[in-house]
Amino acid sequence: MSNAKEKLWSKDFIIMSIINFIILVIFYLLMVTIASFAVKDYHATTSQAGLVTGIYIIGTLIGRLATGRIIDQVGRKRILIIGLISFVVTMSLYFIHAGITVLLLCRFVNGISVGIASTATGTIVAQILPRSRKGEGIGYYSMSATLGTAIGPFIGILMSQHTSYNIIFSLCMILGVLCLVISFIAKVLPVPDAPESETAQKGFSISQYLEPKAIPIAIITVCMALGYAGILSFINFFAKERDLIAASSFFFVVYAIAILLTRPFSGRLMDTKGANYVMYPCFVLFGLGLLLLSTAHSSVVLLVSGAMIGIGYGNLSSAAQAIAVKLTPPHRMGLATSTYFIALDGGLGIGPYLLGFIIPLIGYGKLYVSLGIFIFITIAIYFVLHGRKDHLILEKNAV
Repeated sequence: MSNAKEKLWSKDFIIMSIINFIILVIFYLLMVTIASFAVKDYHATTSQAGLVTGIYIIGTLIGRLATGRIIDQVGRKRILIIGLISFVVTMSLYFIHAGITVLLLCRFVNGISVGIASTATGTIVAQILPRSRKGEGIGYYSMSATLGTAIGPFIGILMSQHTSYNIIFSLCMILGVLCLVISFIAKVLPVPDAPESETAQKGFSISQYLEPKAIPIAIITVCMALGYAGILSFINFFAKERDLIAASSFFFVVYAIAILLTRPFSGRLMDTKGANYVMYPCFVLFGLGLLLLSTAHSSVVLLVSGAMIGIGYGNLSSAAQAIAVKLTPPHRMGLATSTYFIALDGGLGIGPYLLGFIIPLIGYGKLYVSLGIFIFITIAIYFVLHGRKDHLILEKNAV
């Protein structure tokens, strides 16, 4: 059957993309507002406010780790519904003003529910997509996350300036309920049973929580995420240092547009030619974008670097997710998806902490030079871990 005849935009694919988009909007909306909420309403210190923000990611990681382990035993749609119900319930905790400890607990359990729900949507999408169009389909699906990362902070900052935090939390609850309602419409088929050798396995094994076949590309994902963490966490400080604050507000808009314009083509290219045709050029663009960013003393250079980083990192992340899924048998797609996202969130979570030690020594400009060089080194790591055998995956999927 040719690719053209295999349906991509099914009702269930669209539903999962909408749910993922809304989850990411809420995720980033809360990320940009919760620290100021903690300071204003709880008189939190700077370190406490940072912990209120970061503990959410820790909860997300735990949610992903647990979900990958049980999703195929419990059922993918059932796990999605459990995650969304948990999200709505834990959102209600934001309205309880009982001290910073309760807020931290609220953020932690809310993060767990997001990890559960988002891992479920990614796994279901990987199941829905035809094998010959997984790269293209995951590219489109990932665009929902891209839009979420751009729209979420915009809505959050706008609402924090014009409304109360209770209205912000109420909006997040309403959106969570909307996700829950439309999740019941989706039809998710049962997954193939695992081989008896796996179901009979007893005792602790790393393969019960992570997909071994996805670990090589997960290592690459950590490296990529470390590079991008330097953008997420420090671009505003860098822009202030270079007197580019006005332009920096458009950085992620240009970044998102670059991804939206290129992902449909990169996904299709990956399915027809192989991951290397996407990964190597995007590594180069990501690395060059970081190097160009380090030289930025004008708005034009800053925004051009944003477009290059968007094309580079934005397509690397969706391609890496597609690789993890393509390497994995259907009954372990849940573990492969959670393994990828654990690596991604881990890199984005630990990156700012590690880079924070380097910045006082070298400054923001040289930080981006260093990260650019690191991304070029990652090309060699990718070749060793995956690139040299990518043609075998393409041949297998073509059968």
